[in-house]
Amino acid sequence: MSSRKASHAGSWYTDSASELSRQLDNWLSAATLSHGPARAIIAPHAGYTYCGACGAFAYRQVSPAVVKRVFILGPSHHVRLRGCALSIAKKYKTPLYDLKIDTDINAELEKTGHFSWMDMKTDENEHSIEMHLPYIAKVMEDFRDQFTIVPILVGSLNPDQEALYGRLLANYFTDPQNLFVISSDFCHWGHRFNYTYYDKSCGPIYKSIEKLDKQGMDIIETLKPETFTAYLREYNNTICGRHPIGVMLSSVKVLQEQGYNMSFKFLKYDQSSQCKVMDDSSVSYASGSLVFEC
Repeated sequence: MSSRKASHAGSWYTDSASELSRQLDNWLSAATLSHGPARAIIAPHAGYTYCGACGAFAYRQVSPAVVKRVFILGPSHHVRLRGCALSIAKKYKTPLYDLKIDTDINAELEKTGHFSWMDMKTDENEHSIEMHLPYIAKVMEDFRDQFTIVPILVGSLNPDQEALYGRLLANYFTDPQNLFVISSDFCHWGHRFNYTYYDKSCGPIYKSIEKLDKQGMDIIETLKPETFTAYLREYNNTICGRHPIGVMLSSVKVLQEQGYNMSFKFLKYDQSSQCKVMDDSSVSYASGSLVFEC
């Protein structure tokens, strides 16, 4: 059976199961449940020392007793991908326990003709999906044999493609037993990211970054994919999960047209460091939750 190894354990997060479990417990207990049960969450995928505490606010909204399947949409950082790709693995390893891939759903998605397959090297090099696995394992640990995962690597999609994948996934969103994890960091600021937008009227650089991110977050909360696309075009904000977010917003749009009522709320925002001079750099993190209203 082909298993994807936890290739970033021991570097991006601890490979000690007991230490990892303790860290995740601490972060989750410090977060509040205020916008659940989540049908989808947006959460960061950086090293846990930077964003572990922020990510907990998204995972705290998950109702593990309900969830039977977790879709994880992560952006591709290392390979040029025009569409979306599925994993050939049968299991994803984590220091806590192995997560089982839903091969039936993979087969359904492959039948649409719009999904390719990522090879194991691509899968193991990518961190955007892996960084969510320990959190999923932790939140779901009381039900560890009762759920599956569907990892989806999302390429550089244009708005029409985001709409297409949004339509393909919309039906899965309607099932309360499905949880969608949308993997994204927010602004990558600094010369090393080739992004130094600075609105001096905000005061220090980190306040300008926060204002820019909050503007994007406010737009995501309106659940309008076109407005989010327009915002990205205007500011080029380096939100690495913009395409997974675009797919989620496109699914929501389809469901709203079918009469579903949903709301999205961001619950936590953080920056890896506070930029004060132009040679500084930082990455921003945001956690939020989508719920279906009765």
